[in-house]
Amino acid sequence: MPFCVASQNTIGLPDVLNYSKSTYNAGTQNWDVKQDKNGIIYYANNEGLLSYDGNYWSLYPIPNKTIVRSVEIDEQGKIYVGGQDEMGYFERNQSGELIYHSLNAFIDKKDQNFGDVWDIATTRNGVYFRTASRIFKIADKTAISYKAKSEWLFMGKLGDKIYAQDKNLGFMALENNVWKPALFLFPNPLSSPITGFYQLNQKTTIISTLKNGVFTFSGQIGKSINSNLLNSIQTERIYASYPIGNDKFALATLIGGVYILSIDGKLIQHFSKKEGLQNNNILSILYDNQKNIWLGLDNGIDCILYNSPIKHIVPNDINASGYCAIIHNKNLFIGTSAGLYSSSLNDVSDYSFSIGNFSQVQNTTGQTWSLNEINGKLLLGHHEGAFSIENNYANPISTLNGYWNFTPLSNVFPSEKVVAGNYKGVSIMRYENGKFLSDSNLTGFEETSRYVTIDRSDRIWVSHPYHGIFRLDSDPSRNNKAKPFNRSQGLPSDLNNHIFKIKNKLVVGTEKGVYQYNEQTEKFEPDEFYHKMLGDISIRYLKEDTDGNIWFIHEKELGVLDFSFKLPKLIYIKELNKKMLSGFEFLYPIDTRNILLAGESGFFHINYEKYKNNVAKVPVFIRQVKLVNQTEKIIFGGIFKDLAEKKNTNMIEIENAW
Repeated sequence: MPFCVASQNTIGLPDVLNYSKSTYNAGTQNWDVKQDKNGIIYYANNEGLLSYDGNYWSLYPIPNKTIVRSVEIDEQGKIYVGGQDEMGYFERNQSGELIYHSLNAFIDKKDQNFGDVWDIATTRNGVYFRTASRIFKIADKTAISYKAKSEWLFMGKLGDKIYAQDKNLGFMALENNVWKPALFLFPNPLSSPITGFYQLNQKTTIISTLKNGVFTFSGQIGKSINSNLLNSIQTERIYASYPIGNDKFALATLIGGVYILSIDGKLIQHFSKKEGLQNNNILSILYDNQKNIWLGLDNGIDCILYNSPIKHIVPNDINASGYCAIIHNKNLFIGTSAGLYSSSLNDVSDYSFSIGNFSQVQNTTGQTWSLNEINGKLLLGHHEGAFSIENNYANPISTLNGYWNFTPLSNVFPSEKVVAGNYKGVSIMRYENGKFLSDSNLTGFEETSRYVTIDRSDRIWVSHPYHGIFRLDSDPSRNNKAKPFNRSQGLPSDLNNHIFKIKNKLVVGTEKGVYQYNEQTEKFEPDEFYHKMLGDISIRYLKEDTDGNIWFIHEKELGVLDFSFKLPKLIYIKELNKKMLSGFEFLYPIDTRNILLAGESGFFHINYEKYKNNVAKVPVFIRQVKLVNQTEKIIFGGIFKDLAEKKNTNMIEIENAW
């Protein structure tokens, strides 16, 4: 059984891209993975060397058509592969095509039935290939064979030095062509194959094993990372591991997916089939140059967009739409179409990395609409009424069906009156002796009031996307006949008007841009600032964040007017296009690292600081050029051999026909 505490994951998870066998058109199993200087990913696949450039998959079988178990890339861009009784390298010719070169001819005939090549390491003085019975060093067109005392279980390098593990002799180092016991001192005898060996940072080396857990070394002295988590992970068989930056590492297991751990063994994130992987049997892993994680599976390939500033929050994996969110008493509350959920938050700057479980707040089953903290109390607007949330329980304030929102009438704590928009109008709630008391709706107004804001004169403004905008007096003792605002009062249409208060000013998102209210003329007019920045595009939603930036939704696109630059800058979050819940848009800005956006399923977490500061420059390649006449001829087949060195000596010129 997989680790029983694996459900204690981060509340936010990045997207996982799934590539099935039918997508990449090669074998099911992917045993090893590397990336070259141009960003192209290479997999050791059951049917050959498999490459991916971000758009196209290409398969390169080796001559004997056997399984490729290992792949390594040297500084010159040669791609070394190991198969069954076959070893060699692919190199690009002058036309950019990958051409295979076998190295078997350099090996003595008596040693050529060597079986699978499981590990490859490149150094300044040669290339090393590990099989179970022998390790081969090939340099200057000659081969040296190192026969195992019992069985070679592992080979790798640290710096430019080669290390290997013999089943009986243990961990060995190659010095002057002689294998000697390595100076790495394990706290306990090593009885399991090594599956990862790398420098995590200047002070720490990591060694992972299949069944003996994980060890950290400061110099040559090692200690086991002891934790209940790691004890459970090693029962899932650690098949591969990889450094994640200089303070984290990943463990790929055969039955439990992949775990991201801190240097002291604490869980950061866990990815399994539940979190979007195609299966939990991981054979290979790579942390690429864009800080994403590639996995070679027993059946398929997955890419975890680990560096993405956008994460998905789905309470309890329910397929429910998100409607509202708030942080209250160090707990995150998420309102959905299936009820209200809460999770405690860790002391982290990016809340998507907070580890916890969501639990449903009792008595909240069904459609939620809004969450507001007023007078230190948490109020819930729900299809079944208005509620106050205490100790993860919803206490009814009003059982009148359908409360959309709550807005305090005073900026001074505590506000004695609260405006509550509901399905049948607007009511004024009273706050007495620490409790909210419901009251009847204001008379003379029965429009459903989902969009409500208060102006500086305590007047209530309500917008209905199909019936217009209305202004009411918040004092029920005065004449409360609602004043309508439509095209006669300057709005471009009677439909699709949404009212908000931004930078302490009443504005309306309309079908023709943003309009502001003119107190003197009592009419709406185009807002010059928004018109300059956005033109007359339709605006469905506006929200000001804690830094004064203005977030907006146009149709199904999310954007932000960012004021942190010398001049305001328009930025679109294109990754979230068409993922919002149309007609019920909601955004909750906590701070620049934590922006929550309601989605069709749960919420999206945006680390906006990371988003705007880490826009990757995506390389663009011409992958093939053909001359098509009576016969088809490929004149360019991929990437120039010396592209990484920025040379142009191999540029191809094509004569024109005129």
